[in-house]
Amino acid sequence: MTRTQKEKMLAGEMYNAADPEIQADLLAAGAWLKRYNSTLGDSAEQWHLFLREGLGEVGPGAVIRPPFHCDYGFNISIGAHAYMNFNCVILDVAKVTIGDGTAIGPAVQIYTADHPDDPEQRQAGLQLGRPVRIGKHVWIGGGAIILPGVTIGDHAVVGAGSVVTRDVPPGAKVMGSPARVRG
Repeated sequence: MTRTQKEKMLAGEMYNAADPEIQADLLAAGAWLKRYNSTLGDSAEQWHLFLREGLGEVGPGAVIRPPFHCDYGFNISIGAHAYMNFNCVILDVAKVTIGDGTAIGPAVQIYTADHPDDPEQRQAGLQLGRPVRIGKHVWIGGGAIILPGVTIGDHAVVGAGSVVTRDVPPGAKVMGSPARVRG
């Protein structure tokens, strides 16, 4: 049985992003984001209701301050009392898990989207995704970039502006580009 492009995307396999089903999901997420991002002056409780409508899983007390941008939303799971500040971006072609009590500064970018090294595959529109897992009670400073396939352990700290290219152990403090364990 042939799998759909969306099934391939969700399985972390190479897929064609121009597929009509995938494009329809992008449009639906765009419509939701337009409504969500118009709620800037609303309460955290109102944001939470919107988040439950547009994201895969939303824990109690979770907050994402608008404006916020993502690809699909349904691949995002944000834990209880997790917090994301203004202007965060999540490219969620694969699962993104954000643990309970995690705090994410403004303009943080979390990428699951990846592209093949082969230029012919890229030219053909093929992509793939690798999940990102962020543990519980993590602090990610503003402007950090988390690359595809990264796991950040519980209680870790990522310095502002860092580019996280590989896994971060629980309790570690990382900073820089690429991010390295410090102190």
